[in-house]
Amino acid sequence: MDNLLASIDLGSNTFRLSIGRIVRHGDTVQLYTEDRLRELVALANGMDEHQRITPETVAQAIAALKRFGERLQGFSPANVRAVATNTFRVARNAAEILPAAEQALGFPIEVISGQEEARLIYLGVIQDLPPTEHRRLVIDIGGGSTEFIIGKGHTPLQLASLQLGCTTWTRRFFGTGRITRTRMQRAIVAARSVLEGIARPYRLMGWDEAYGSSGTAKGLLAVLLENGFSQQGITLEGMEKLSQALIQAGEVRLQDWAGLKAERAPVLAGGLAIMIASFQELGITQMDAGDGALRVGVLHDLLGRDLHQDQRDATVRQMSHRYQVDGSQAEAVRQMALALFDQLQLDDTQPQIIEQRKALGWTAQLHEIGLAIARNDYHKHGAYILQHADMPGFSHDDQQQLAFLALGQHGRLAKVRHFEPTRIQWLTLFCLRLAVLVLRRREPLETLPFKMQALEQALHLRVDEGWLDKHPLSGFLLKGEIEVWRKAGFTLDVV
Repeated sequence: MDNLLASIDLGSNTFRLSIGRIVRHGDTVQLYTEDRLRELVALANGMDEHQRITPETVAQAIAALKRFGERLQGFSPANVRAVATNTFRVARNAAEILPAAEQALGFPIEVISGQEEARLIYLGVIQDLPPTEHRRLVIDIGGGSTEFIIGKGHTPLQLASLQLGCTTWTRRFFGTGRITRTRMQRAIVAARSVLEGIARPYRLMGWDEAYGSSGTAKGLLAVLLENGFSQQGITLEGMEKLSQALIQAGEVRLQDWAGLKAERAPVLAGGLAIMIASFQELGITQMDAGDGALRVGVLHDLLGRDLHQDQRDATVRQMSHRYQVDGSQAEAVRQMALALFDQLQLDDTQPQIIEQRKALGWTAQLHEIGLAIARNDYHKHGAYILQHADMPGFSHDDQQQLAFLALGQHGRLAKVRHFEPTRIQWLTLFCLRLAVLVLRRREPLETLPFKMQALEQALHLRVDEGWLDKHPLSGFLLKGEIEVWRKAGFTLDVV
């Protein structure tokens, strides 16, 4: 199954599984859809007044993930990526649910940021659109959040994820099922107030084509066209006619509307209000529906990693430039840390080990990023940036790993215990700390003066004869590491 990739989109309304088949024709690589599964779970609708997903909804989600897991049996973990979106971001019991969800699926689940969700949505939408030099606006109205992206070619130029979704808006303004003029107006005005924060920069940048990539957009397009409210695409005039008709009916009845799917009917009013507000606030004149979506973007992002075109590499380079990191020092630390990691002789065919090594390299490249704020406690500043910055391609878990390494590169280790690191993560941190320590004088070494071995909780560091005598500062600092690691539960021998 090495030629198959799988993406799982755990949306606020629907869980989707997509399987793509990689086909190579010489230098050309294409991705064809092999299979799709979808489950209506309605996570956002299963949130109680305390922002907790109810046990009944959790059980439904776990059952769906078990079915997905059965379909994915035999897949390499490196070829599968599961992403969770807004409801997992905001639910107070998400951390309690994730372990059971991952066990049911059989693969890790990443809770991605709104910015990362927007990037992946844009990547998915452009796969099914013809090439153009025009700027494109993409709007994806989900169950709990809405993403707005302006991009050109494969590059997103503006990314935003706002807290308004068809499910949450329907519950908030049409919770009883009744649709009145007052309720619709309130829903639209409330959505416009959320959109105010992005309206000016988006209008200033401008776009030539607009696309809606969500089920809401496709559902609205079908209803508008099949009921004669629009001749082509989604228009403000057509939506206002639909709004007026819904107000007159007082509710959404499935039998009244050609093109309306049963699963869309309960959230039609909220989605319509958000789309009308988007058109009014951003000045959109007409919109088409895009076939690609988050799950497609995840597949193509996986394909890029398979082709060694990992978006995360580009993000690290951009951040290094933005924060004016000393590239020579960063590269020296990276090379030494990776050389030490390779001495551990871990199983480099395991996805966990591969990702650990990548995380070590990325953190080494950015380990001095905190100097842009202050020299004192630069490692703490750097960890904060890496944990909280918008980093395209990186999941929340990825950024946690980078923050752990950056924070632990210097000083006592008690401050990183809240990350609950595994043994492999501790060893990875040791490699980074050692490289930072030895290269403190900012003079690269021609050869690595160490041989390292790790057995259970014991670390053995054999130093080339005479090296410590020539480098007394490094020798002094290494002796200090013995006590630091003892407190972390490791025995460090330096001979």
